[in-house]
Amino acid sequence: MKPSSALLLTPPPPPPEAEDPWHSDALGCVRSRDDVTMASLPRARYRSALEIGGAIGLLTEKLQARCDALLSLEDSRSAQARAIHRCRHLPHVRFQRMSVLESYPEQTFDLTLVCERATSWSLHELSLAQQRILEHLEPGGHLVLVHWTGQTRDMRLNGHEVHDAFRQLTPKHLRHLRGEMEGTYRLDVFERL
Repeated sequence: MKPSSALLLTPPPPPPEAEDPWHSDALGCVRSRDDVTMASLPRARYRSALEIGGAIGLLTEKLQARCDALLSLEDSRSAQARAIHRCRHLPHVRFQRMSVLESYPEQTFDLTLVCERATSWSLHELSLAQQRILEHLEPGGHLVLVHWTGQTRDMRLNGHEVHDAFRQLTPKHLRHLRGEMEGTYRLDVFERL
């Protein structure tokens, strides 16, 4: 190997405008939460996954290894810039700046993951998001919810309220497969009926 080619193996730094608004890279609890989330997935592989709230791509990077195609949605321009940079070598991962409250991808998915996003929604917005998620989640597809259970001023709902609202969709629309508390995070896995 030529000495100069070793430099090409080191990825360039993310663009300066690509800050981490939540400081996720520095939080060990986020990495632990993501490991528990990955271990909770009922299938080894998914055809088409949707990640609502991709943030800076830490979970996206792990999730992609189990997906033939992955679409990551994020509202924050700076967070998504970091995610795109992190996953730039992964051609089966796509990114869109989109709020599921305003629009929703037209395709269907066999996995939808909502991580730390729904706590910023009102109850009405949560109901709208639930409807859209159900419409685009294939029968037998999985829905994974992961949220912090604490409360801050900028949160409209806490993690328990979000997860309990989805539990109310059982047994008519969803089957609850797994639920657990991991520290201050709650995780629930559902299957679309």
